[in-house]
Amino acid sequence: MDFISELKEKSKYIDLKLEEYMPKETGYQKTVFEAMNYSLRAGGKRLRPVLLMESYRLCGGKDEAFIPFSIAIEMIHTYSLIHDDLPAIDNDDLRRGKATNHKVFGEAMSILAGDALLSHSFEIMLGESIVSKYPNRGLNASYEISKGAGIYGMIAGQVVDVESEGEHIDREKLDFIHMNKTAKMIIASMRAGAMLAGAEADKLDAVSVYGERIGLAFQIVDDILDVVGDEKTLGKHVGSDIENEKSTYPAIFGIDKSWEIARKLISQAKEKLDIFDSEDSLFLSNLSDYIINREY
Repeated sequence: MDFISELKEKSKYIDLKLEEYMPKETGYQKTVFEAMNYSLRAGGKRLRPVLLMESYRLCGGKDEAFIPFSIAIEMIHTYSLIHDDLPAIDNDDLRRGKATNHKVFGEAMSILAGDALLSHSFEIMLGESIVSKYPNRGLNASYEISKGAGIYGMIAGQVVDVESEGEHIDREKLDFIHMNKTAKMIIASMRAGAMLAGAEADKLDAVSVYGERIGLAFQIVDDILDVVGDEKTLGKHVGSDIENEKSTYPAIFGIDKSWEIARKLISQAKEKLDIFDSEDSLFLSNLSDYIINREY
Protein backbone atom coordinates (compact mmCIF):
# COMPACT_ATOMS: atom_id res chain seq x y z
CA MET A 1 0.00 0.00 0.00
CA ASP A 2 1.37 3.44 -0.90
CA PHE A 3 1.72 6.06 1.82
CA ILE A 4 -1.22 8.27 0.82
CA SER A 5 -3.56 5.29 0.80
CA GLU A 6 -2.22 4.18 4.19
CA LEU A 7 -2.69 7.67 5.64
CA LYS A 8 -6.25 7.76 4.33
CA GLU A 9 -6.95 4.37 5.89
CA LYS A 10 -5.66 5.53 9.25
CA SER A 11 -7.62 8.78 8.99
CA LYS A 12 -10.75 6.83 8.08
CA TYR A 13 -10.21 4.63 11.14
CA ILE A 14 -10.02 7.75 13.34
CA ASP A 15 -13.18 9.10 11.68
CA LEU A 16 -15.08 5.92 12.54
CA LYS A 17 -13.95 6.04 16.16
CA LEU A 18 -14.72 9.77 16.33
CA GLU A 19 -18.36 9.07 15.48
CA GLU A 20 -18.62 6.91 18.59
CA TYR A 21 -17.62 9.85 20.79
CA MET A 22 -19.69 12.59 19.16
CA PRO A 23 -22.64 13.82 21.24
CA LYS A 24 -26.13 12.85 20.11
CA GLU A 25 -27.92 15.88 18.68
CA THR A 26 -30.81 15.90 21.14
CA GLY A 27 -31.94 17.86 24.18
CA TYR A 28 -32.31 21.57 24.86
CA GLN A 29 -28.63 22.11 24.07
CA LYS A 30 -28.72 20.19 20.76
CA THR A 31 -27.64 23.25 18.74
CA VAL A 32 -24.21 23.23 20.32
CA PHE A 33 -23.98 19.49 19.64
CA GLU A 34 -24.82 20.15 16.00
CA ALA A 35 -22.14 22.85 15.83
CA MET A 36 -19.54 20.56 17.45
CA ASN A 37 -20.31 17.69 15.11
CA TYR A 38 -20.42 19.94 12.03
CA SER A 39 -16.76 20.87 12.47
CA LEU A 40 -15.67 17.42 13.64
CA ARG A 41 -17.16 15.92 10.48
CA ALA A 42 -15.58 18.51 8.20
CA GLY A 43 -12.71 16.12 7.52
CA GLY A 44 -9.04 16.97 7.49
CA LYS A 45 -5.89 14.91 7.71
CA ARG A 46 -6.46 13.81 11.34
CA LEU A 47 -2.71 14.28 11.71
CA ARG A 48 -2.59 14.65 15.50
CA PRO A 49 -4.70 11.60 16.39
CA VAL A 50 -2.85 9.51 13.82
CA LEU A 51 0.50 10.63 15.26
CA LEU A 52 -0.65 9.68 18.76
CA MET A 53 -1.74 6.28 17.49
CA GLU A 54 1.54 5.69 15.65
CA SER A 55 3.66 6.80 18.59
CA TYR A 56 1.72 4.40 20.82
CA ARG A 57 2.32 1.49 18.48
CA LEU A 58 5.94 2.44 17.77
CA CYS A 59 6.66 2.35 21.52
CA GLY A 60 5.10 -1.08 22.00
CA GLY A 61 1.39 -0.45 22.47
CA LYS A 62 -0.66 -3.41 21.25
CA ASP A 63 -4.31 -2.58 22.02
CA GLU A 64 -6.64 0.38 21.47
CA ALA A 65 -6.03 2.21 24.74
CA PHE A 66 -4.90 5.22 22.70
CA ILE A 67 -8.31 5.81 21.08
CA PRO A 68 -9.92 8.12 23.68
CA PHE A 69 -6.77 10.26 23.69
CA SER A 70 -6.60 10.42 19.89
CA ILE A 71 -10.25 11.48 19.84
CA ALA A 72 -9.65 14.08 22.55
CA ILE A 73 -6.71 15.64 20.76
CA GLU A 74 -8.72 15.95 17.54
CA MET A 75 -11.50 17.66 19.50
CA ILE A 76 -8.99 20.14 20.90
CA HIS A 77 -7.57 20.78 17.44
CA THR A 78 -11.07 21.30 16.04
CA TYR A 79 -11.97 23.74 18.80
CA SER A 80 -8.86 25.76 17.97
CA LEU A 81 -9.85 25.92 14.29
CA ILE A 82 -13.39 27.08 15.13
CA HIS A 83 -12.04 29.89 17.29
CA ASP A 84 -9.25 30.79 14.84
CA ASP A 85 -11.84 31.30 12.10
CA LEU A 86 -13.93 33.76 14.13
CA PRO A 87 -14.14 37.39 12.96
CA ALA A 88 -12.18 38.54 16.02
CA ILE A 89 -9.17 36.42 15.03
CA ASP A 90 -8.64 35.30 11.40
CA ASN A 91 -12.13 36.10 10.09
CA ASP A 92 -12.23 33.16 7.65
CA ASP A 93 -15.31 32.06 5.72
CA LEU A 94 -13.99 28.69 4.51
CA ARG A 95 -12.48 25.72 6.31
CA ARG A 96 -11.78 22.32 4.71
CA GLY A 97 -13.89 23.34 1.73
CA LYS A 98 -16.95 24.13 3.85
CA ALA A 99 -18.41 27.26 5.39
CA THR A 100 -16.73 28.00 8.71
CA ASN A 101 -18.64 27.21 11.88
CA HIS A 102 -19.67 30.77 12.70
CA LYS A 103 -21.02 31.25 9.18
CA VAL A 104 -23.43 28.37 9.79
CA PHE A 105 -24.24 28.66 13.50
CA GLY A 106 -23.39 32.27 14.35
CA GLU A 107 -20.53 33.62 16.45
CA ALA A 108 -22.05 32.93 19.88
CA MET A 109 -22.75 29.27 19.18
CA SER A 110 -19.33 28.81 17.56
CA ILE A 111 -17.62 30.14 20.66
CA LEU A 112 -19.68 27.75 22.77
CA ALA A 113 -19.00 24.84 20.39
CA GLY A 114 -15.26 25.43 20.74
CA ASP A 115 -15.58 25.65 24.52
CA ALA A 116 -17.63 22.46 24.53
CA LEU A 117 -15.10 20.52 22.44
CA LEU A 118 -12.25 21.58 24.71
CA SER A 119 -13.99 20.67 27.96
CA HIS A 120 -15.42 17.43 26.53
CA SER A 121 -11.95 16.33 25.44
CA PHE A 122 -10.77 16.38 29.06
CA GLU A 123 -13.89 14.58 30.21
CA ILE A 124 -13.03 11.81 27.74
CA MET A 125 -9.36 11.55 28.72
CA LEU A 126 -9.87 11.67 32.46
CA GLY A 127 -12.84 9.31 32.29
CA GLU A 128 -10.68 6.78 30.47
CA SER A 129 -7.76 7.25 32.88
CA ILE A 130 -9.95 6.53 35.92
CA VAL A 131 -10.97 3.10 34.63
CA SER A 132 -7.71 2.23 32.87
CA LYS A 133 -5.46 -0.69 33.76
CA TYR A 134 -2.64 1.88 33.91
CA PRO A 135 -4.27 5.06 35.27
CA ASN A 136 -0.97 6.92 35.70
CA ARG A 137 -0.20 6.49 32.01
CA GLY A 138 -3.53 8.06 31.13
CA LEU A 139 -3.03 10.90 33.60
CA ASN A 140 0.46 11.60 32.27
CA ALA A 141 -0.83 11.61 28.69
CA SER A 142 -3.68 13.93 29.68
CA TYR A 143 -1.19 16.26 31.34
CA GLU A 144 0.98 16.40 28.22
CA ILE A 145 -2.02 17.23 26.05
CA SER A 146 -3.16 19.85 28.57
CA LYS A 147 0.25 21.54 28.43
CA GLY A 148 0.31 21.42 24.64
CA ALA A 149 -3.08 23.13 24.44
CA GLY A 150 -2.59 25.58 27.30
CA ILE A 151 -1.07 28.91 28.22
CA TYR A 152 2.47 27.62 27.71
CA GLY A 153 1.50 25.91 24.45
CA MET A 154 -1.09 26.56 21.76
CA ILE A 155 -2.76 29.47 23.55
CA ALA A 156 0.61 31.18 24.05
CA GLY A 157 1.30 30.94 20.33
CA GLN A 158 -2.14 32.23 19.40
CA VAL A 159 -1.84 35.20 21.76
CA VAL A 160 1.49 36.32 20.31
CA ASP A 161 0.25 35.63 16.78
CA VAL A 162 -2.77 37.91 17.28
CA GLU A 163 -0.73 40.62 18.97
CA SER A 164 1.90 40.55 16.22
CA GLU A 165 -0.49 41.31 13.34
CA GLY A 166 0.69 44.35 11.45
CA GLU A 167 4.18 44.11 12.98
CA HIS A 168 7.47 43.08 11.39
CA ILE A 169 8.75 40.54 13.91
CA ASP A 170 12.10 38.75 14.02
CA ARG A 171 12.74 35.04 13.63
CA GLU A 172 12.94 34.42 17.39
CA LYS A 173 9.41 35.69 17.94
CA LEU A 174 8.12 33.92 14.83
CA ASP A 175 9.64 30.64 16.04
CA PHE A 176 7.92 31.16 19.39
CA ILE A 177 4.58 31.48 17.57
CA HIS A 178 5.16 28.43 15.39
CA MET A 179 6.54 26.31 18.21
CA ASN A 180 3.63 27.04 20.51
CA LYS A 181 0.72 27.51 18.13
CA THR A 182 1.43 24.43 16.03
CA ALA A 183 4.34 22.28 17.19
CA LYS A 184 3.39 21.91 20.87
CA MET A 185 0.20 19.96 20.07
CA ILE A 186 2.10 17.73 17.65
CA ILE A 187 4.77 17.11 20.29
CA ALA A 188 1.98 16.36 22.78
CA SER A 189 0.49 13.83 20.35
CA MET A 190 3.78 11.98 20.11
CA ARG A 191 4.56 12.14 23.84
CA ALA A 192 1.06 11.11 24.89
CA GLY A 193 1.12 8.07 22.63
CA ALA A 194 4.53 7.03 23.94
CA MET A 195 3.47 7.53 27.56
CA LEU A 196 0.34 5.43 27.09
CA ALA A 197 2.59 2.63 25.83
CA GLY A 198 4.94 2.95 28.80
CA ALA A 199 7.90 4.03 26.64
CA GLU A 200 11.45 4.17 27.98
CA ALA A 201 13.07 7.59 28.43
CA ASP A 202 15.24 7.41 25.28
CA LYS A 203 12.26 6.54 23.08
CA LEU A 204 10.14 9.26 24.68
CA ASP A 205 12.90 11.77 23.95
CA ALA A 206 13.18 10.59 20.34
CA VAL A 207 9.49 10.93 19.55
CA SER A 208 9.43 14.32 21.32
CA VAL A 209 12.15 15.75 19.08
CA TYR A 210 10.56 14.13 16.03
CA GLY A 211 7.28 15.86 16.89
CA GLU A 212 8.98 19.21 17.41
CA ARG A 213 10.78 19.10 14.06
CA ILE A 214 7.81 18.00 11.97
CA GLY A 215 5.56 20.47 13.84
CA LEU A 216 7.77 23.41 12.92
CA ALA A 217 8.17 22.16 9.36
CA PHE A 218 4.42 21.68 9.04
CA GLN A 219 3.76 25.31 9.98
CA ILE A 220 6.46 26.64 7.66
CA VAL A 221 4.92 24.69 4.78
CA ASP A 222 1.52 26.10 5.82
CA ASP A 223 3.02 29.60 5.55
CA ILE A 224 4.36 28.80 2.09
CA LEU A 225 1.08 27.30 0.88
CA ASP A 226 -0.77 30.42 2.03
CA VAL A 227 1.29 32.25 -0.59
CA VAL A 228 1.62 29.75 -3.44
CA GLY A 229 -1.09 27.15 -2.70
CA ASP A 230 -4.27 26.49 -4.66
CA GLU A 231 -7.40 27.59 -2.81
CA LYS A 232 -9.51 24.75 -4.20
CA THR A 233 -6.92 22.14 -3.19
CA LEU A 234 -6.37 23.67 0.25
CA GLY A 235 -10.08 24.02 0.95
CA LYS A 236 -9.57 27.43 2.54
CA HIS A 237 -8.88 31.01 1.55
CA VAL A 238 -5.33 31.67 0.33
CA GLY A 239 -3.52 34.89 1.22
CA SER A 240 -5.06 35.41 4.64
CA ASP A 241 -1.61 35.87 6.23
CA ILE A 242 -0.91 38.79 3.93
CA GLU A 243 -4.39 40.25 4.43
CA ASN A 244 -3.99 40.02 8.22
CA GLU A 245 -0.45 41.47 7.97
CA LYS A 246 1.13 38.48 9.67
CA SER A 247 4.86 37.83 9.70
CA THR A 248 5.65 34.40 8.25
CA TYR A 249 8.72 32.51 7.08
CA PRO A 250 8.14 33.49 3.43
CA ALA A 251 7.72 37.12 4.49
CA ILE A 252 11.02 37.07 6.40
CA PHE A 253 13.16 34.66 4.37
CA GLY A 254 11.41 34.29 1.02
CA ILE A 255 9.95 31.11 -0.48
CA ASP A 256 13.20 29.32 -1.42
CA LYS A 257 14.91 29.82 1.95
CA SER A 258 11.71 28.78 3.75
CA TRP A 259 11.66 25.50 1.81
CA GLU A 260 15.32 24.96 2.72
CA ILE A 261 14.63 25.45 6.44
CA ALA A 262 11.61 23.12 6.33
CA ARG A 263 13.57 20.39 4.55
CA LYS A 264 16.35 20.57 7.14
CA LEU A 265 13.80 20.16 9.95
CA ILE A 266 12.33 17.11 8.22
CA SER A 267 15.78 15.58 7.86
CA GLN A 268 16.42 16.11 11.58
CA ALA A 269 13.05 14.53 12.42
CA LYS A 270 13.82 11.40 10.42
CA GLU A 271 17.19 11.02 12.13
CA LYS A 272 15.43 10.70 15.51
CA LEU A 273 13.62 7.61 14.22
CA ASP A 274 16.92 5.70 13.92
CA ILE A 275 16.48 4.44 17.49
CA PHE A 276 13.50 2.36 16.36
CA ASP A 277 13.24 -0.62 14.04
CA SER A 278 13.12 0.77 10.51
CA GLU A 279 10.07 -1.27 9.57
CA ASP A 280 8.16 -0.09 12.65
CA SER A 281 9.02 3.57 12.00
CA LEU A 282 8.47 3.50 8.22
CA PHE A 283 5.08 5.19 8.38
CA LEU A 284 6.41 8.12 10.44
CA SER A 285 9.41 8.42 8.12
CA ASN A 286 7.10 8.57 5.11
CA LEU A 287 4.86 11.03 6.95
CA SER A 288 7.84 13.35 7.30
CA ASP A 289 8.29 13.32 3.52
CA TYR A 290 4.57 13.88 3.04
CA ILE A 291 4.66 17.01 5.21
CA ILE A 292 7.33 18.61 3.07
CA ASN A 293 5.70 17.57 -0.22
CA ARG A 294 2.03 18.18 0.60
CA GLU A 295 -0.21 20.52 -1.39
CA TYR A 296 -2.88 20.99 1.30
